[in-house]
Amino acid sequence: MPVALGTGIAAWFVLPNPTQWIAFLFAALGTAFAGAALPAAGRLGRVIMAAGLLAALGCALVWWRAERVAAPVLARPGVFAFTARVVRVEPLPARGLVRLRLAPIAAPALPPMVRVNLAEAVVPAGVAPGAVLRLRARLVPPPPPAVPGAYDFTRTAWFAGIGATGRGFAPVTLVRPAAAPEADLRNRLTAHIQARVAGSAGGVAAALVTGDRGAIGEAADESMRRAGLAHLLSISGLHVTAVVGATMLLLLRLLALVPALALRVRLPLVAAGGAALAAIGYTWLSGAEVPTVRSCVAALLVLAALAMGREAITLRLVATGAFLVLLVLPEALSGPSFQLSFAAVTAIVALHEQPAVRRWFQARDESWGLRLLRGLGSLLLTGVAVEAVLMPIGLFHFHKAGLYGALANLVAIPLTTFVVMPAEALALLLDVAGLGAPLWWIVERSLALLLWIAEIAAAAPGSVAALPSMPTGAFALMVVGGLWLALWRTRLRLLGLAPFLVGAGWAVVTPAPDLLVTGDGRHLAVRTPDGGMAILRDRAGDYVRDTLGEGGGVAGELPPLAEQRHARCTADVCLADVAGGGRSWRILATRSGYLLPAAELIAACRSADIVVSDRRLPRGCTPRWLRLDRPALEKTGGLAIRFDPPEVRRVRPAGDRHPWMMPTTTPNVRWQQRARKEGNYRRR
Repeated sequence: MPVALGTGIAAWFVLPNPTQWIAFLFAALGTAFAGAALPAAGRLGRVIMAAGLLAALGCALVWWRAERVAAPVLARPGVFAFTARVVRVEPLPARGLVRLRLAPIAAPALPPMVRVNLAEAVVPAGVAPGAVLRLRARLVPPPPPAVPGAYDFTRTAWFAGIGATGRGFAPVTLVRPAAAPEADLRNRLTAHIQARVAGSAGGVAAALVTGDRGAIGEAADESMRRAGLAHLLSISGLHVTAVVGATMLLLLRLLALVPALALRVRLPLVAAGGAALAAIGYTWLSGAEVPTVRSCVAALLVLAALAMGREAITLRLVATGAFLVLLVLPEALSGPSFQLSFAAVTAIVALHEQPAVRRWFQARDESWGLRLLRGLGSLLLTGVAVEAVLMPIGLFHFHKAGLYGALANLVAIPLTTFVVMPAEALALLLDVAGLGAPLWWIVERSLALLLWIAEIAAAAPGSVAALPSMPTGAFALMVVGGLWLALWRTRLRLLGLAPFLVGAGWAVVTPAPDLLVTGDGRHLAVRTPDGGMAILRDRAGDYVRDTLGEGGGVAGELPPLAEQRHARCTADVCLADVAGGGRSWRILATRSGYLLPAAELIAACRSADIVVSDRRLPRGCTPRWLRLDRPALEKTGGLAIRFDPPEVRRVRPAGDRHPWMMPTTTPNVRWQQRARKEGNYRRR
C-alpha cells in the first residue's frame, strides 16, 4: 500500500505538467479497472486493482496538497519595514542567529508568511510565538537550487507556506509580548540543556531531547555526517525506542511494588499505556518532524501488538507508519528525512526477518564472552546493512556519504542509548531539586567522546565517498531494486539485485559536469585538468563553494580560477580553455560589477564558446554556443554543462508547471482576495 501510494506521489513530482498528471491518473485508474476485470479466484486481480487506485490517490493527494498550501510569493527582493506576529522561534546559537517565522500584519506587499534571521544581540527579550514585532529586513523570494541537484528550498518553502526569506536589521521593537511566553516549553528546555553543557556537546544534548540542532557547530555537524552518525541527531527510532523502553521498565518496576495492583491488574498493559503517552509527549516536544512521527506511530503499533499478544516488529508495522505519514504529508516522500528514516528501519526489519539472521540473533545459553561477541557481530551486520541502504540516498541528496558509519556506530549507538540518554533524563529530573550537576558531567564527557569518535572517523583516509549529481533514473532504479529485495520473502527477492546494480552502475559511470553556473550568473566552477573544480570569484562564500563542490563531486576546497594555468583573469573578467570531446572549449565570464567596453566585450564573445555574466550582455555578444546572461539564466536557472558529449542540464526544465515554478506574487494579493469572493480565483 505505501509503495503504490508513493508511486503516485513520485509520479506527480517527476512529471512536469498537469497534462501528464492527468494522463497518469487515467493510466492508474485504467490499471485498477484491468485488475477488477481479472478472475476473482486469485489475489492478483485485487492486488492490481488496489495498486492502481492507490497510485491514483497518491498523485491526486499531493496535487491537492500543493494547491491547498498555495500562498503568494514575494515578487522581487527589497528592504521592507513591517509589523509581524511571531509564529515560530528557532535559536541558532552556533551561528549567533535566531530564525523567526513571521506573519506580517496589514502588509499587502508581503506574503502571509516570511522567514527572517536576526542576530542574537538585536532580538528583544520576550520574543516567543504570539509576540508582535516591528522590524526592517531585506527579503528575497525563496531561492531555487543554485545548480541542478542542489537543495531545492523553493519547493520546501512552498509546502511550508513561506513566501520570502531574508535577514533583519536593528532595531527590532517588541510591540506586544506573547500572551503566554512560558508555554514555549521546547525553547526553554533547549536553553536549559545548553546552559548545563557548553559548546557543540550541548547542542547534541539538546538535539537528543528537543530535536533542536541550532547549537551544534558547523565542524562538529560535518564530522557527524562524514562519520555516518548524523542519524543520532535526528530524533527517530533509536530515541523513541529508548524513551518507550525506559518508561515501560520504570512503570513496571514501580507498579510491581504495590501488591494490590500486581495481583489484580495486567501491569504490562498499564506500562504500555504510560509508554504510549511518553512517546506522544516526546514527539510533540521534539517538534514532530517526519522521522519522529514515523517512530512514534511505529512505537504505538508495537505497544498495541504487545497488548494483543501479536508479533510486534514486522514490515507491516513499517508499512503502516509510512502509509499514515504519506496520507497526511504526501510531500514528505521527496525529502531526505522520510527516505532515510524509512529506508533504515525497513532494512533493519527485513534483515531480522531472514531465518538465518534470526537464528543468529536468538538468545541462547552461552558464556558472557560469546554473548558479547554475538551482540557486537549483530550490531555490525545491522550497521553494514543500514549503511548500504542509506548510501544511495545520501549520494543522491547530498552528493557524499560516509564509509565508516558501521564501525563508528558500534560504539556510538550503545554510548548514546545506554549512557547519554539515561544520564540526561535523570539529570533533567534531578534538576528540579538542583541535584543534576554530577549527571550533567557524565553527559558532557560522554558527548565529548561521541564527538571525538566522529572526528576520528571523519578524518580517516577515504572516509567520504563523493559523487556528482546523480541521474534521477539511476536513483529510481536503486529504489525499485531495494524495495523488491526488502519486501519479497522468497527467492524472487534476488531479482531486485538487477535494477539496483544497474542503477548503481549508472550513477557511478555518470561523468561529472565540466562547468557549473549558478542561477544568478555570479558564480561558476570549471573542471580542472586534475579532476577538481576551480571557482570564478575568490571571495565566494562557504555555501556557494560547498554547493559547487558537491555538484561537481569534489570533496575538498575549490581553488580560484585565476590561479589555474589554463585560465587568464583580470579583476573584471576571466577567460578559460577547457578540453573536452576532442577539442578545446573557451569560457568567458565576468567577475565584477564594473561595466566593460562594449566593443571589446563583443569581440571577446565571438571567440568564446560560452559567455557567462550576471548582467544583460550587449546585443552584439554572440558566442559560438551558449550566451548565459541574466535574462537567459532567469529562464533556465542554474546549469550543469558537459562538453563530452555536449549536454546542458537546467534547474528549470522547459515546460515544468509545478506550482512553485510559477507562483502568484505579492502584488496580486488584493486581486486574489477580490477574486476569491467572486468565486473565480485561478493562479496566474
